[in-house]
Amino acid sequence: MRNGALLVVIAGATVLNGLFLDRLPVWRQSLFAMLVVAAYLHGRHLPTRRDRVLLAAAALPALAYAVPAPSTGLGALMALSVFMALPWLTGRFRRQQAELVRAAAQRVAQLEREREFVAEQVRLRERARIAADMHDSLGHELALIALRAGALELAPDMTERNREAATGLRRSAITATDRLRHTVGLLRAEAPAPTETPGESLEALVDRVRDAGLTVRLHRDAPRPAAPRDSTPADRAAHRVVQEALTNAARHAPGADADVRVEQAGDTITVTVRNPITDPYRPPESGTGTGIAALREHVALIGGTLRAGAEHGVFTVTACLPTGKDLD
Repeated sequence: MRNGALLVVIAGATVLNGLFLDRLPVWRQSLFAMLVVAAYLHGRHLPTRRDRVLLAAAALPALAYAVPAPSTGLGALMALSVFMALPWLTGRFRRQQAELVRAAAQRVAQLEREREFVAEQVRLRERARIAADMHDSLGHELALIALRAGALELAPDMTERNREAATGLRRSAITATDRLRHTVGLLRAEAPAPTETPGESLEALVDRVRDAGLTVRLHRDAPRPAAPRDSTPADRAAHRVVQEALTNAARHAPGADADVRVEQAGDTITVTVRNPITDPYRPPESGTGTGIAALREHVALIGGTLRAGAEHGVFTVTACLPTGKDLD
């Protein structure tokens, strides 16, 4: 509404200044120059609804003068056309041109986003296919491990201790197969990857690692969730950190003891996992292995930080996890 009123004011001032052009002092000539600039800027920056109707209404006084004094009325109409309508149309054309350029740029950006989205979908499908192939190959090998462990369980010359070890091996192979199948199923359904082992608490994870033969000391000074299903993203990330750190310890430093500490101070949970370095293993000083890199990305998703490295013969993984950031 204000844009239309301003357009009427500029057009009306042009019509009035265009009357009696036979007497045109310097200030009226300067006013024509200012009206040209104002008309151009209005058309360039101020879109107006029903602009043609408003211009026609502003031309009515000039038509009224054209009846008793044709030369005066025609002069006012000519001034309106030259000093107002023409620069206003020029500015309007420039505004529409700029809008078209802007719309074209937005369309190009949208097409680029769509192209990236399609490429991401292709990558996700390829990852799902690779995961399915991995499931087929690893699932077969895990099934063979479970089968051989079952055969060891039934061997008559096995001691009770060795029989229990074979039972644990068979259960671990079955559990690994189930988790692999669960993860691949989520990938095929295009659902988000699981953030923790379903239904397993941190204590259960540590107990399972102990049963596998690794000595683990757990010191927890943080509230436990009532049940795994009630855990927060910080709890699930803590589970993931401990799982990856103990996996590295069991894989690269067999026989070494591991120390796990989970502490909470304010809105931050700090998880620290330490294990001595044993020969011939030498972990990367900066903690830049594939597992650590993936773990660092996982922790960053909830706004946390992770440090991993070796110092004074001890490899340490430390994660700081905010408790107030919920990703669910």
